[in-house]
Amino acid sequence: MEPRLLSHALLCAALLTPLAAAAQGSGRTIYCCEDDNGRPVCGDVLPGMCYGKAYREISPQGTVRRFVAAPLTPEEVARRQAEEQRRKAEEARALQQRRLDAALLETYPTLSELDARRERALAEVETGLGDVRQRLAELTLRRDRLAQETEFYRNGEVPRDLADELRTVEGDLAAQRSIIDAKNREAAAVRARSDDDRRRYIELTRDAPRRR
Repeated sequence: MEPRLLSHALLCAALLTPLAAAAQGSGRTIYCCEDDNGRPVCGDVLPGMCYGKAYREISPQGTVRRFVAAPLTPEEVARRQAEEQRRKAEEARALQQRRLDAALLETYPTLSELDARRERALAEVETGLGDVRQRLAELTLRRDRLAQETEFYRNGEVPRDLADELRTVEGDLAAQRSIIDAKNREAAAVRARSDDDRRRYIELTRDAPRRR
């Protein structure tokens, strides 16, 4: 044994011998910790030096009944809380993924049905786009007609009702263009979502050919 460890062991034994003898008579537990210099401190009640430190509870027979770890530092508490939050977030994500997977398999018995749903969704968006484009074309013709009418008043003031109607049509045109942009984004979202669902479906059914 190294001299330092031997010295430490002898010191512990010297401290524990009288305490153990007294503890055997009373049946009380002995409490031991190490001070800031690594030297053992023991008592039949927890020594003040041991507060905030790891300590051992030793039976009257000299066996360690329990080891009590030192309280966590603020940094250790913060790390433990962050790890716990990360673990809970990962568990929640995994649970949500399992639910999504189950819903995907229940909704689409086969891959071809998933593809068919994609085409139907895109067709619905395209139908809506067609209606908006037709309305946009009609408004454009009307705007052009009104603009031509204002040419007659090049050297004079345009009648208020004509000017108001032209502004209204311009506003309607802007609204229809916004709807077209939204419809295009919707179509892109349908494609992206369908691609993700298709990829995941294939992963889930890779070992179950009958589902395809």
